[in-house]
Amino acid sequence: MTDSDNLAWMGTAELARGIAKREISPIDALDAAIARIEARNPSLGAIVYSDFDASRAAAQAAEKAVMAGDALGPLHGVPVVIKDLFENKAGWKTTFGGIRAFKDYIADDTSPIVAQFERAGAIVVGKGNSPIMGFRGTCDNYLFGPTSTPFDLSRNSGGSSGGSAAAVADGMVSLAQGSDGGGSIRIPASCCGVFGYKAAFGRVPCPIRPEAFVSPTTPFIFAGPITRSVADAALAMEVLGQYEPRDPFSLDQKVDYLAALERPMKGMKVAYSADFDIFPVDPRVAQVVDQAVRAFEEAGAHVEEVKLGIQQNQAELAEMWCRLIVPPNLLALEALKKTTGVDLVKDHPEDLPPEYLSWVDGSFNPTVMEAMADQIVRTQVYDAVQSVFETHDLLVAPTLACLPPVNTDDGNTKGPDQINGEAVNPLLGWCMTYPINFTGHPAASIPAGLAEGLPVGMQIIGRRYGDEDVFAASATFERLRPWQESYQRCEARSL
Repeated sequence: MTDSDNLAWMGTAELARGIAKREISPIDALDAAIARIEARNPSLGAIVYSDFDASRAAAQAAEKAVMAGDALGPLHGVPVVIKDLFENKAGWKTTFGGIRAFKDYIADDTSPIVAQFERAGAIVVGKGNSPIMGFRGTCDNYLFGPTSTPFDLSRNSGGSSGGSAAAVADGMVSLAQGSDGGGSIRIPASCCGVFGYKAAFGRVPCPIRPEAFVSPTTPFIFAGPITRSVADAALAMEVLGQYEPRDPFSLDQKVDYLAALERPMKGMKVAYSADFDIFPVDPRVAQVVDQAVRAFEEAGAHVEEVKLGIQQNQAELAEMWCRLIVPPNLLALEALKKTTGVDLVKDHPEDLPPEYLSWVDGSFNPTVMEAMADQIVRTQVYDAVQSVFETHDLLVAPTLACLPPVNTDDGNTKGPDQINGEAVNPLLGWCMTYPINFTGHPAASIPAGLAEGLPVGMQIIGRRYGDEDVFAASATFERLRPWQESYQRCEARSL
């Protein structure tokens, strides 16, 4: 590898330490990331927008701060990728997931989570691809096309934070931002063989206005880190997991994510569900996760297979997720109309996938009782998940019920419509992640291993506010089943 490649493959924490000690220049770190993006992104489709001149100016300022002995943030000089969905950086293009009508739209504000990264010293080097309005578990759109997993360019990176996950797995950056309303951090983490973390609801602030009591809660929507190591995600959570008084659901509690990395698992009780009672799971996925979960026994934990007792079938719950996520989407479309003058549904329906348009074209109009009925079912799912934690510390399951989906060339890649002969919703029904967006529990997707050369993720779910338990278990698994060598497959891929 070149020196540039070595810098690009460094972890976030190692890079930040080297910069703080004046052993690594922020300018060199950024140039290494840019070199990787320029060489590798054309074949991967992960980064859809960048302003390298602006990023270099930020790196130069970071260098001056180091040399002047200024106080440095925990991510000072570290290149990061943000998501091209609802995350803005002032002066940069934002397309809300590859909507053609917004191909030249320039944001005039910086989103709170991006501002948090920058206050910590991080340097935004690019925006990662996402599906239109984030409304699916794959990463593809009509403007930019699909993002591939760097393990196999014929396969999708997963969505909706697919560009972020692919960039991390391919060594472009060590840290990227994702958001998660149905699994959009954990799904691409699984498809790209990286670590993705969705904190307990309220840990990472989401000060959306004026929909603060609606948009983040139906279902619970999160922001969080995507990294190649558990420790790097813990460092990122130290930055992101801050109390925000503008967010009515923000938790004013301190969580020591870094200390949790050293906590032993001996004596912990781990509940294992291979299918949440309701999902058809590809046998190749099941085999990898069945073997991976046994690592916790090696660490002194007790692993026990459990039934959750979810009453609805997976098809009903996937349809319900769509119904629950539509109101926030309608609010977002209305906000876009007000701020940009663009009425997507009326004037640019061809820019929206038919599966999305069918939900937002005005025909979706549930009664109050129908809306409340969905919330009752959501409560039942919560009760089923929560019942596991009456006797266990963690719940473990596959992240996805299948291997990474195959890309299509029409800008509308979806997941499978059936698994093991059972019909599933191709938008999200193959993702064993969205039930945890109904409930708000903390959850990670951690690389469990490979099946036929493709990554398989294992989902580690904690008690309602048990973030430290999830990090302790994740760090233990990484020590016992390290996955760093798997990225050699990404490094060796065809460009």
